[in-house]
Amino acid sequence: MSSVNLMAREVAAKIVFYGPGLSGKTTTLRKIYETIRPAHRGEMMSIATEGDRTLFFDFLPVKVERVNDCSVRLALYTVPGQVFYNATRKLVLQGADGVVFVADSQPEALDSNRESLQNLEENLLEQGVRLDRFPLVMQWNKRDIEKTLPVEQLRAVLNTRGVPEYETAATSGQGVLDTLKSITRLVIKDLRAKRIVPSPRPTAPPVENPGAGLEARLSQHLPRPPSHTGLPAHPPSLMPRQNPAQAATAQAPRVETPAPLTAPAPTPAGQRTLGPASALAPGDLFDYARAAEAAFASGQYGTCVASCMDAVRRALAYAGEGTLAQQGFLLRTDGADLLKLQGLSKRVETLRVDDAAFALYFLMQVFTRLNDARLPETA
Repeated sequence: MSSVNLMAREVAAKIVFYGPGLSGKTTTLRKIYETIRPAHRGEMMSIATEGDRTLFFDFLPVKVERVNDCSVRLALYTVPGQVFYNATRKLVLQGADGVVFVADSQPEALDSNRESLQNLEENLLEQGVRLDRFPLVMQWNKRDIEKTLPVEQLRAVLNTRGVPEYETAATSGQGVLDTLKSITRLVIKDLRAKRIVPSPRPTAPPVENPGAGLEARLSQHLPRPPSHTGLPAHPPSLMPRQNPAQAATAQAPRVETPAPLTAPAPTPAGQRTLGPASALAPGDLFDYARAAEAAFASGQYGTCVASCMDAVRRALAYAGEGTLAQQGFLLRTDGADLLKLQGLSKRVETLRVDDAAFALYFLMQVFTRLNDARLPETA
């Protein structure tokens, strides 16, 4: 099932490549992996089976549709094709948002294709999902081989639902990305229909100084002191002009005494404006979040990072005993981000505004994970 990271505005969707053994699922994923730039994909992991492989890797495509204002991150899986690995296929299929059925176009594979498709339908039905209401794309693979079944015959046997279909040659990569784009579009359409994703953010008013960077964007959520100015309604260069005749007959200008400025009403005791981190913080960690936000607002970026690290340690402790990495894993936080924050906390004297902004972002991510896990437990 897809998951939504509200802090990063990112939707993670799971796509499974299904089909009989040796139909080209592994080769398809390898070609996709080789095509995507390293900066936009994770590492490929493989679990070996006899004569087949189950692969997994995730990546962030460069050009992919957005669901509202969220980016989409795809997690691609293959399943072992042999029948005796059905328990593994069921496990991999759990929570899938879409399926690409990789069919072997060779005549001798027609029966195994039909059996595998029926197995897919049965396994989805055990999860309460009907295949005819599920994002599905058919991939007619091995079209580069001379003796292959006509597409019309494959369609008549395997694609009675009329879902999108593509002819591919996974060894050369032909048609592979078209298949991926198609299933991605179907998954995004399904996510929109299910309203899984959050609503779009309200459009922010234009900022006069766009070069302020992360500090300005994050400061929009922090308390600001009120400002009072006595500027005239028109700048001097834009004041309306009078000709000499009008000026001679005009009455003397009337001088109005401006109303005295009044001090802003003090905030009632016990009420404090919440920043983004303190708004998400559990009660026991509220003061730590406020301290980090106050340090950021005053430009003390090293103190901000140190406060965030302290708050993160205390927050992850709610996950139970273990190392910081183990606690972070149980709460499904980003391990790379946790390591980065630990590194920043060891050199607080040389930190910049971007470092402090990242620390606050990660702290909010941890608080969100706590809320999702309903931690800490209340009596």
